[in-house]
Amino acid sequence: MQLIPAIDLKDGQCVRLRQGKMDDSTVFSKDPLAMADQWVAAGAKRLHLVDLDGAIAGFPVNADIIGRIAEAHPSIEIQIGGGIRNVDVIQTYLDVGVDFVILGTQAVRDPDFVDNACLEFPGHVIVGLDARDGRVATHGWEQVSEIAASELAKRFEDAGVEAIVFTDIGRDGMMSGFNAKATADLARAIDIPVIASGGVSSMADVERLCEIAEAGVTGAIVGRALYERSLDLAEAQALADQRMGR
Repeated sequence: MQLIPAIDLKDGQCVRLRQGKMDDSTVFSKDPLAMADQWVAAGAKRLHLVDLDGAIAGFPVNADIIGRIAEAHPSIEIQIGGGIRNVDVIQTYLDVGVDFVILGTQAVRDPDFVDNACLEFPGHVIVGLDARDGRVATHGWEQVSEIAASELAKRFEDAGVEAIVFTDIGRDGMMSGFNAKATADLARAIDIPVIASGGVSSMADVERLCEIAEAGVTGAIVGRALYERSLDLAEAQALADQRMGR
């Protein structure tokens, strides 16, 4: 069970949103690279970066910062989402040292794009499914579709994606605990790993993550809880390792 610190980028700063609302953000650092250094020093093996501006604009906005983080930490796995709408952007990110690209809005809008991306960049494509009440949301979480998250997850599993990042928007940034049932149900519906996101905020949540590992949940993205220090990354990862028998 891998705990993955989130670094959400907006206007060149490290922020956290509440329920994905761009107008409800808190700035936690004006130096995202220093924040990445902090999480790596605390033992993170993977970082989750999000170009929030890119998610709205439809193209990378904070690519320079992302490249500098990847260059500074070549031994750490880095996954990036937000504004990835064509193969040129994927190639650019992989060229600067990013390990995984997360396709969200474009995956929902054009599933064939995922097929092509998996063929061209095998082993590097993750799909992010952001849902509210089980329905997929897109465009920086501003639009909610009628498509069930589980339905799309199966579609992308067949395409060859490495994993699904599943975010319950209603829990994201609210420090209210993550949606363990919805996450486990999605993981049981497919055979590829699911990474939980949205609401992981306590050691009790880490315990619950380990309880649903058997369903296929392999990790969790953690954001506000780390920044507000209600959860210590090193202690949380140690607990997860203990529960998983490592």
